[in-house]
Amino acid sequence: MNGTAPSEWSIQEVARLAGTTSRTLRHYDAVGLLAPSRIGANGYRYYDQDRIVRLQRILLLRELGLGLPAIAEVLDGQQDTVSALRTHLHWLEQERDRIGRQIESVRTTLRKTERGERVMAAEALDGFDHTHYRDEVIGRWGRQAWERGDQWWRSLSESDKQDFQQRQQDIAADFAAANQAGEDPAGERAQAIARRHYEWVRQGWQGTDPTAEQFTGLGEMYVADSRFAEHYDRHGTGTAAFIRDAMAVYAERHLR
Repeated sequence: MNGTAPSEWSIQEVARLAGTTSRTLRHYDAVGLLAPSRIGANGYRYYDQDRIVRLQRILLLRELGLGLPAIAEVLDGQQDTVSALRTHLHWLEQERDRIGRQIESVRTTLRKTERGERVMAAEALDGFDHTHYRDEVIGRWGRQAWERGDQWWRSLSESDKQDFQQRQQDIAADFAAANQAGEDPAGERAQAIARRHYEWVRQGWQGTDPTAEQFTGLGEMYVADSRFAEHYDRHGTGTAAFIRDAMAVYAERHLR
């Protein structure tokens, strides 16, 4: 042993280090997203440093909610790996800062509540402002998308905002109940909820009809992005994946 770092890793090693599966890595290869650097005589797949860096970018984009077709477009359009990684780093640092603010906000609220002290709104809501997504939305969909969505949200009354959010909560709870009851994502019950969810998304997009690819990609984001996965899975383990599957079926049946 000379103590030097390896120049390549087997598919099993990469899957373990990335917290994924060999099946997923093979799928990435099948769709043209991540080919191994070489395939050995024994049929094993190996990945060199360039492939590892590409995989890191794929995983980062998945956490940002992009589906595989969108990730392929991003990678093809960003040949400058260093520049792309700097952008990823900026987004991650923003998310870290936001979560840190939320943690401190909850700690302050808890401490003051336990002591019977008055809770200030600015303290309780720090880190929860939707505008922290501004740079991420602009980076992924453009400034016009951000400005249109932000203007629409600000135009709503408090009652309309609460109604919009309550509809989403009701849809998520119904999805969770269907999942826990052992329903098929392609079944009548799940598809009826998926239709409600599509209409809810359509409202949030100010009447723009999401395409099959967009609706399916949104469902993939619910699983790939930890922020959404945690939100939906708090209604019941596996809810995010159930919603993703139901949305994919709905898109295939009604949006193509």
